[in-house]
Parts: sequence; C-alpha cells; structure tokens
Amino acid sequence: MAVNETAGEKLPCIKDFTEDQLKAQLKNWSEPAFRSEQIFSWLYQHGLTDFSGMKNLPVHLREKLSHCYRLSTLQILATRKSKDGTEKYVFRLDDGNLIETVLIPARKRQTVCVSTQVGCRYRCSFCASGQNGWKRNLTAGEIIDQILYVRFVRNVPVSNVVFMGMGEPFDNLENTITAILNINNPHGLNIGSRRITVSTAGHIPGIEKFSQLHWQVELSVSLHGVDDSIRSKLMPINRIYPLAKLLGVCRSYVKRTGRLITFEYVLIKGVNDDIQQARELARITKSVGAKINLIPCSAIPGEKYQPPEKGTRERFLQELEKSRVCFTLRRSRGKDIQAACGQLAGKYVSGNNL
Repeated sequence: MAVNETAGEKLPCIKDFTEDQLKAQLKNWSEPAFRSEQIFSWLYQHGLTDFSGMKNLPVHLREKLSHCYRLSTLQILATRKSKDGTEKYVFRLDDGNLIETVLIPARKRQTVCVSTQVGCRYRCSFCASGQNGWKRNLTAGEIIDQILYVRFVRNVPVSNVVFMGMGEPFDNLENTITAILNINNPHGLNIGSRRITVSTAGHIPGIEKFSQLHWQVELSVSLHGVDDSIRSKLMPINRIYPLAKLLGVCRSYVKRTGRLITFEYVLIKGVNDDIQQARELARITKSVGAKINLIPCSAIPGEKYQPPEKGTRERFLQELEKSRVCFTLRRSRGKDIQAACGQLAGKYVSGNNL
C-alpha cells in the first residue's frame, strides 16, 4: 500500500484500499491494528468526509491520514427522478470525466447500480455506455463513493449493489474486487455477498479469475445472442471471446463454485426474438446450469433497436416455459430519464434531456 506524500500531487483516496492494506500501513506507522476498524467504521458506517471528525483517533493519526489520503472522489452534477421512482445521478470525477449511477427502489430492496469505467471499450451496439469509447477505469474509491452518496447524502438504506452501470467490471478487475471487499466487509458497508451482483459482457479471463475467489457474489453474463453471428453483431467482444469458449468457461464456473449463473438476454425486435432462438437459449441455459433474465430493449440515441411486439414477446416466453427453464422478465425502470439497461452514457445535458 503505497502512500504518496509529495506536495502538489493528487493524494490517493483511502477507500482505494482494503482493510488489510490499511492495517499494513498502520503497522508501518507503528499504530495498533484496531485503528483500521475504527477508520472503516467512520468511512462506511457513518459516511464521514473529514478526517478531523474521527474523534476516537488520536490527533496525530488524524493529521497523518489527512496528509496522506483524501476522502472525496466525486462531485454531484445532476440528479433526475423517474416517474417510477428510479433516480439517476451524474457525477464529475476529479479529471472532469462524467459517470452515471442509478438507484432502483423497491418495497424490500434499495439497489444501487454502479459504474466501473468511464465509457466502455467493448461497444455493445444496443448500449450507450460505449458510444464514445473507453476513457479510463474507475478507482475502487470512485466505485464505492457512488454507493456512499446514495447511503449518506440521499439517506437511502442501500440493501443491494449491482455492477451493471457504465463499463465492463472484469476489464477493471482489481478495483472491482477491492470495491466488493469493502462493500461486503462487516466493518465496511456490510452488504451481504448474495446481495452483490457483477455483470460481464463475457470477459473470459475475468470470469476465470472471479471463479477462483469462491465468493457468494452473484454473477450475470450478458448473452443476448445464441450464435456467433448474432452475438458478434450485437457484442463485438464475441469476436475476442466467442460463444463456445464463453459457454465452456461458464460451465467450469458453475462446476467450480456451485453457483448459478444468470444469463442476461436483451430482447430486440427482429434480431434475437424468434421461436428458434428461444429454443436455443433454453438449450444453452440447461447445458450450463443457469437461469435467464429477459430484458426488453431500451431505445438509445443513434440506434434503431426496439423491443419486440407484445405478441412476439409472449411467444418467446411461452417457448421458454415449455422448455422448463428458470427465467424472469425484468421490468425496465427509469426509461424516461435514460436510466434503464443500456442507456447510461456519462453525458450531462441540462434541462429535461439528461
């Protein structure tokens, strides 16, 4: 855990580090290990934004922390609220880049959908996040601060976290892992593993490394096509990690971890919504040992993709029912504020066009 104390350089955010890493730094400073638990409590359970407020720490340690670390990484730029209660937040990062975060409220859950990158290098054709390409990874602190804003500024008791915002989490694996550790840590946000979901476009090395952690964190894999032709059209990542190899890795993941995978499948009119594709989707799902989350396509600027007609959608669902596979149909939230699946772009437009 390197600490930059050079004047004029941007200090690292203390939330970029795990509790074990913080303990190692405290040991280097000849401080007792229990101080890390105190610091984590102030950060994640009280949402403190000033080291001077950590009253149970000695003054010299508070001064040392403020000299070596910073606490804030995000500036709120805009907030929009959907008619269905969904909220979208646009944040400006220290370098001027923008990201978007979504709060999805329900009766028993308050779910925060976080971004992991500025943009996305994989450019799925139905998703706005990659339209302007990839700019950089978010730090662990920048990921975590999205949740802390909702928890302590919006005063919402966050119950679930989904890594489904801007970017590919496994393309930013190290920071994603650090963020999950701090979100799950009992001294941190203390959100249970099974209430955390990571979604990937099919990043095979990331899935393989993630399986080695043996966590109870939920894994979703964006499928969206049942053959290489359709999937490559929708998801250029398929040209790097083709479907057969991806499914093989998914089977290995299920066998190694004993955990179900969820296949995300965006239904797009005239592209991947016919009966034969429903049958093949069911076959693939059974062969892996997975479940399906169907998502009606959300319109994004510059693309002509539309959700299927109601009758087409119903026939697709009936075919899955006949095949006896486990599936759900997600009700899209926040479409009127461009906060639904695939609509986050990290763009700020004043007025009602955000």
